Formats: sequence, structure tokens, C-alpha cells
Amino acid sequence: MHIDKDYLTIKIAQTDQELRAAQRLRYRVFVEEMGANASAKCHSLQLEYDEFDKSFEHLILLDEANKDVCENVIGVYRLLSGDVADKKRGFYSAAEYDLQKLINSGRKILELGRSCVNINHRGGVALHMMWNGLAEYVIKNEIDVLFGVASFHGTDVNAIGQALSFLHHNYLAPENLQVRALGKNRIEMNILPISEVNRMIALRQLPPLIKAYIRLGGFVGCGASLDRDFNTIDVCLVMDTQRMSDKYKTMYLKGAK
Repeated sequence: MHIDKDYLTIKIAQTDQELRAAQRLRYRVFVEEMGANASAKCHSLQLEYDEFDKSFEHLILLDEANKDVCENVIGVYRLLSGDVADKKRGFYSAAEYDLQKLINSGRKILELGRSCVNINHRGGVALHMMWNGLAEYVIKNEIDVLFGVASFHGTDVNAIGQALSFLHHNYLAPENLQVRALGKNRIEMNILPISEVNRMIALRQLPPLIKAYIRLGGFVGCGASLDRDFNTIDVCLVMDTQRMSDKYKTMYLKGAK
């Protein structure tokens, strides 16, 4: 799978070298930028990895102009289909969310995770190419429902109260797809009544990835989850590909077939 634009190539990682470059980018973003906790070995290797990496496929965006093979991955998405999860260790986000409604839906589901783009390539063609690559994967594998956690940087609930309330009141997943946050780290999202939610403030608080999903027609699960190891507050995004906004479906799927 390749979509080439100038010196950028998107593909599924096929070698240990490509996987390590993806893990190096994850270290740069999640550990160095966002302050996630990491083991001494992760720090020594400057790689962010876990036991789920062997189960997932890794959609990577390569900067072919960069000849340093340790640093030439500038975008990554981790992908795990439902049939593979059943055979291996299950879904990553099951530690934070009850996923049974998705698992039992009888539909083809795909978990997304560890999404990040190099700081020097954000806001440009890189993210668009990542979306196109993901769209191609979804079409090829006939995926019905996408899901996965997306994060707010930091653990101060009050700092994102408008955004969480906005998502809860406007983008809560329908009952048949509604995953629910679990355990002691669960955070209620309906912090403010709908009458006190300021749309403009809420949108400013939303990370770009979450904005992109809701523009595409995505939803959020019920409740957020505090992840102290990653220094984040997570929400679970759910997207039924059949309900995707026609306007944005055309934009993001163009060139993916």
C-alpha cells in the first residue's frame, strides 16, 4: 500500500527497522513532548513501545528525503482488527473502556491507537496523507467501525471541562455503539449543563485529532479516563463508516481507492 506525494510515502511497516523508526517517533512525541512515563530501557533506546506492538499493524508515513532510517518516520497509526485481537491479547483500549457492544456487534471493527505526527510536519499534507492511508486500509479490509482512545494533554479536568461537556452533550455515541469508561480512573464528561457550554471555548480546547473525528461524523464513548502514565485524559472515539459525513468522506477518501 503506497500513496506517494513528492518525497512522502505511506505504507504498512514491514521490517523491524521501520517499526523501530515508528517507535522512535512515538518516543519523541509521547515521552519527550507530552511527558509520558517510560521505562529505563525505553529511555535508553529512545523508543516508546509495549507488548501490544507485536499484535498491531503500523501505518507509517516515511520522509524519503531523510536518509537517517532511525528518524525518517514522520507519522504513525497503530491498527488492530477485531479478528486479530480475538486471537491474541485483545484490544489495548479494553483497559480503559468496556468494549463489549462493539465486540458483540457482529460488524468488522478496527482499533486505532498511538497516532502521532512529527512536530515539524503537523498541520500540512502529512495528516491528510495519514487519513488517506487509513481510508485505503478501511476500504481494502471492509471495516465497519473504527474506535480508539484519543488524548487531551495533561490531567487537569477543569482545564478541559468545556470540551468534555461539549462532546458529551453533542457527540455521545448511539446506544448500540456506546462504550463506557471503566474503573477508578473514569471521569464523568457532563461536567457542565448544556446551557453553560460555550462552543467556541470548547473547540479551542479540543485537540486537532478529536476535532477531525467529529467532523467526519464520529462519536465519543460515555465517560473519559485518566491516564497518569501518559499524562493525559483520554476519550474513546467511535466512528461508524456508514454514518460518516458525506462532505468529509469525499475529502478524506479521495485518492484512497
